[in-house]
Amino acid sequence: MRSRKSFFAVRPLLVAGVLLAASGAGPAWAEPRSYTIDPDHFSIGFQVDHLGYADVIGMFLKGSGSFVYDEATRTLSSGRVVVAAQSVFSNHEARDRHVRDSDFLDADRHPEIVFEASGFEPVMENDGRLDGRLSGTLTLLGQTHPVTLEVSLNKAAVYPFGHRKHTLGISARASLQRSQWGMDYGVARGMVGDEVLLSFEFEAMQD
Repeated sequence: MRSRKSFFAVRPLLVAGVLLAASGAGPAWAEPRSYTIDPDHFSIGFQVDHLGYADVIGMFLKGSGSFVYDEATRTLSSGRVVVAAQSVFSNHEARDRHVRDSDFLDADRHPEIVFEASGFEPVMENDGRLDGRLSGTLTLLGQTHPVTLEVSLNKAAVYPFGHRKHTLGISARASLQRSQWGMDYGVARGMVGDEVLLSFEFEAMQD
């Protein structure tokens, strides 16, 4: 399988404002706060090899999530994201029906894909950017296994219009072997890749 390193050459990782990281101090009001992912600004993508010719790129169109985070201490207390398996979309109706069936997502029996966060490891880069790795578990097809995401805070500020709440803009990336969850259709024959790249882009509003 070809290298995926270029896919991850994106600013890695989660949390805390760039100005806070540079100054080493958080705002006086900072404490653990609850955030809810804005469903109107939540993109969930996946990418997987097809026969070695090209990757299929798709999305899940429905997802929700929330987490508790302290900007001053850069501590993530908890987090949960739920993705609707039936909402898979790759711009091809027959393929999407196949991905929903028992060869892949088995969406009728397992309608939800759930990520539960368990810990965050911050890493300070030389350029003052705060990076980190988010660990947790992914439940898929009724099986639960650990996963690690690389995340990046793009912006932390009061939203300039609309709800005007303090908002975090976050990118996250992960790579997993789908066969670990028992989804091995097409792997042995090289029809569909085992490695799946996941990407998340979202805005989370302080409650």
